[in-house]
Amino acid sequence: MTSHVPNEARVIPLRPRAERPEARPTASRPTASRPTVSPVPPERRPPTVREPLWRDLVGDVLRRERLEQERTLKEVAEAARISMPYLSEVERGRKEASSEVLAAAAGALGLGLGDLLARAQGELVRLTSRHTGAGAGRGTPGTRFDGMCLAA
Repeated sequence: MTSHVPNEARVIPLRPRAERPEARPTASRPTASRPTVSPVPPERRPPTVREPLWRDLVGDVLRRERLEQERTLKEVAEAARISMPYLSEVERGRKEASSEVLAAAAGALGLGLGDLLARAQGELVRLTSRHTGAGAGRGTPGTRFDGMCLAA
């Protein structure tokens, strides 16, 4: 006995599809106009601040720790069993390293993966609070965001 399951994924759009003007019938358009939404004047817009990238933060923490220990890139790469050019690119934020690579690099520096990520998260909080004001986080104004969210 077999069950037939169609090889199709159910797609739920995040935004409704915009209709093309020529696809809409002209007779069914309502005659009342929609209220116009005025754009926010430039002086009232929040400043555009580039969020720091996670790979930059993690790379900065790795490099800072390596330099504090006065170790060369070659020493740490050999101890972590990863290539020196790859570790260099991770430190410079050019590569998005896997958790395995990050754990190996952190371990070679005497850190756990949690220590590395906690330091990067602290750096993220420090950098973003500089731009948003002390204690301000995501969500409603005046709330604090103390969580860490990683997405792959």
